[in-house]
Amino acid sequence: MLSGLSILKKTAVDLLFPCRCIGCGKEGSFICFSCQSRLPSILPPVCPVCGVTKPIDIPCTSCPGFKLETDGIRSPFRFEALMRSAVHQLKYRNLRAIATPLSKLLADYFYVNPVPADLMIPVPLHRKRLRERGYNQSELLAKEMSKLVGIPVKTDSLMRLKYTNSQAQSPSLTERRSNLDDAFTCGNNVLENKKILLIDDVATSGATLNACASALKKAGAGSVWGLTLARDYVK
Repeated sequence: MLSGLSILKKTAVDLLFPCRCIGCGKEGSFICFSCQSRLPSILPPVCPVCGVTKPIDIPCTSCPGFKLETDGIRSPFRFEALMRSAVHQLKYRNLRAIATPLSKLLADYFYVNPVPADLMIPVPLHRKRLRERGYNQSELLAKEMSKLVGIPVKTDSLMRLKYTNSQAQSPSLTERRSNLDDAFTCGNNVLENKKILLIDDVATSGATLNACASALKKAGAGSVWGLTLARDYVK
């Protein structure tokens, strides 16, 4: 009975407030097929470490100037144009429902570009930021993606201890790294030898993923790969 009422409620909401593409305004989906085909993809070949497009046999100029704790970072899209708008809608405009189509894009990419993964762990928010926003966008993406790829999500192992301003507001790589010193910790010991897939919305310098990976490996994780929807670039 409850499920039937839920379906009726959803149908009524869909009729009153039809889903529209954030790119062109067409009814039917948050990212229509036409706009999806124009998303700014990161094309191969990519750097095996940071995942940014680079020519074969030429040193990567996008890798950060520090040793990454992650085993690698992968992202299907550049953080620009419609993908930037989609992430902003999810992250700042409370459009939580867009996590479903965005997670489908992540899952499609993961199927074609698999990395080892026993568990998915979303990059956590500090409790103050979580109260301000009301939800963790990375957790929404991870949980929706889990339904598609069958990898379980664990949200109670990795915790953020340190509240910082947005990494995008930090003017330098050095400051981004120092902002995250001892920012994360793991609260249990169930990660021994586990292959972890870290999920986040956007990677820029890799500093946040790096700090998370450091905490996870201290807790015994066997490997840590980062997977984000989009990749921005260090200015």
